[in-house]
Amino acid sequence: MRQDPLPPEVSSLFWDLDSRRLRWDRDRDQMIGRILAAGSWKAVTWLRQRAGNDALRDWIVRHEGRGLSPRQLRFWELLFDLPRREVDRWLRSERRQVWDRRADR
Repeated sequence: MRQDPLPPEVSSLFWDLDSRRLRWDRDRDQMIGRILAAGSWKAVTWLRQRAGNDALRDWIVRHEGRGLSPRQLRFWELLFDLPRREVDRWLRSERRQVWDRRADR
């Protein structure tokens, strides 16, 4: 099965992997997470065209925003109409706060 190569703005995010070996059907979760957390708007646009907003929203809900900074999570909350109370709960979780405080230093 032939796979189109990833665009440069996406493949550059996977500097620690051989991006030619990434497959959407197998590596979708990892790709979505990395692009939402570190991708340029061009990479996010590619992702939205590839997966669709509903799939990205579902990914964020399923992962409870893990891997995204509070600022990023608030942005995606607005863009994908995530329930504010749910996002607030994710951000207040003890495990999350430990990580967020560590990352701020």
